[in-house]
Amino acid sequence: MYRKFVVVALLFAVVLTLGFGTGRPQHPKQDDSNFRERKIQQAIVSQMLSFRRYVRDTLYSVATSEPMDTLHLQRVFLTSRLLFKDFEWAAEYFTADLTKRLNGPPVEEIENADLLDPTLARGVNPVGLQVIEELIYPNYEIVNQQKLRTEIRHLILNVDYLISYFSDHDLDDWRILDAAKLEIFRIISLGITGYDNGLALNSITESARSLASLQNVLVYYGDKKKNSMLFQALEAGIKYLQVHTDFDSFDRAVFITRFANRISTGIAEIEQAMPGNRIRYNRMLRQEVNTLFDEDAFNANAFSPGPEFHLTDEKVVLGEKLFYDVQLSGTGTRSCASCHNPNRAFTDGLARQDDIHGSGQLLKRNTPTLLNSALQSNYFYDMHALTLEDQIRDVIGNTQEMDGSMDHISLYLSGNKAYRKLFNQAFPNSNGTINSDHIANALASYLRHLTKINSRFDEYMRGKDDALSKQELQGFNLFMGKAKCATCHFIPLFNGVTPPKFVQSEVEVLGVPGTLKDSILDADLGYFDVIGIDSYRNAFKIPSVRNIKKTAPYMHNGVYRTLDEVMEFYNNGGGAGLGINIPNQTLPEENLRLTEDEKKDIIAFMESLESQ
Repeated sequence: MYRKFVVVALLFAVVLTLGFGTGRPQHPKQDDSNFRERKIQQAIVSQMLSFRRYVRDTLYSVATSEPMDTLHLQRVFLTSRLLFKDFEWAAEYFTADLTKRLNGPPVEEIENADLLDPTLARGVNPVGLQVIEELIYPNYEIVNQQKLRTEIRHLILNVDYLISYFSDHDLDDWRILDAAKLEIFRIISLGITGYDNGLALNSITESARSLASLQNVLVYYGDKKKNSMLFQALEAGIKYLQVHTDFDSFDRAVFITRFANRISTGIAEIEQAMPGNRIRYNRMLRQEVNTLFDEDAFNANAFSPGPEFHLTDEKVVLGEKLFYDVQLSGTGTRSCASCHNPNRAFTDGLARQDDIHGSGQLLKRNTPTLLNSALQSNYFYDMHALTLEDQIRDVIGNTQEMDGSMDHISLYLSGNKAYRKLFNQAFPNSNGTINSDHIANALASYLRHLTKINSRFDEYMRGKDDALSKQELQGFNLFMGKAKCATCHFIPLFNGVTPPKFVQSEVEVLGVPGTLKDSILDADLGYFDVIGIDSYRNAFKIPSVRNIKKTAPYMHNGVYRTLDEVMEFYNNGGGAGLGINIPNQTLPEENLRLTEDEKKDIIAFMESLESQ
């Protein structure tokens, strides 16, 4: 199963969840918000109680029975997961951190992941349904009996916290609708990909259950005549999921375009018509979107240090000029564009770039694309920079990359009349001074400007049915399903920032070799050198596969020259498939059994992700 590390501080304060009965509620008066909120709150708590009761009385009972019936245990486990899906939409929205204790990735996470003081970080052992799944799939072994019982007890305890929270907290209409829309995006990007159900692969049935739960919520807000598109799409979408349950053959493209996009649009229309005040979040995915694929769905300023750092046209003009200026380097021979060539999707086509001083020594890692670089948290393959401004300072000051000095650059720019004019226009409140903050922010603004979500794939998802070929659509469905690519490269950004809130980046341990000549693990320890936790040895940030046709060679060390080589690496199970001993590999070790035609289809799809 695809296991990945979530780079996020696990704030284990008591934050909790919701639940819903399966019966259809009576439609209340539209202006009775207190009634709606109270009924939904009660239904959520009821669903949580049902989940708790089943886990305690049935799942735990089966797990402690002798002799163990593995098939019965697996069936009971799948029912437990379906009961969780009834209230997932609310739990994930209102109490995301605690919900990780119910259904988080089965890998060690990091608490206090403060890069300003990595010594505070510590590993937190995973618990929850995904950990239980690994204990009983594909086969249950008696050696795991005690751990299984312990995990089920943890599950009961953590859902108690959720019940306590939702029993004591009022809900707001606008939050309920926002949560419902995000659940549609979760189904699209995580549910139908097998992200949290990678061994049992009951994902399509679970997605139907999630959608049915939302249907019971939305009846309180919509009118079946006035909001006919929404309710028709809900009914049809649920039926489509219930009929087409096979994970490998499920047509994700059809489900998203014919049903999910219409459902999220219908929810957005109700949400936008709802009176009253609401909080405006600084989310990368804008609150007002209708679908996950809207043209302006993502906010390039979301991960900037603050509002004063947001891009403006004047900053972009200045930043572009700086980007091509070799005087930013200590030798006066290298600009940002020297390694980030626009004609190569802002990469350089090299496995690793040369040292700026011509010493013959290569840089540590491959040059990544700058396209859509604003749409991620943390920078560099080892995640050590928190913002684009931090990344720029690091590159300029690195003795191998630019070997520059912000103080010297400030003096150079201050002495240039043309630059002084551009800086005054970009930073009118600076009183004519040019400092390192201005320089870094101007360059970062230019990079934020390089946000391009306009490929043929995006056109297809926005309604242009002929934007993708039959082969590309087959490749998309493989990417999202059998090949499991989308469990790391999340739709629609296709990088490692986890949907649907898009606030945290994931890293992966793939077991990448140092060269093509042998099967020896690359010596680069990646994120481990930053965070110092053993399970993160050889872990690297998950890059975007957008514009991948132009960004060869691939991997953090540029070891693979072609997409065919990359596909073969993944198909064979990563480093483990090469015979590398890497116990903490998070990529599945089993062969994906992709045919040659299937691999070509996936490559064709990925090449459709090129910006226009």
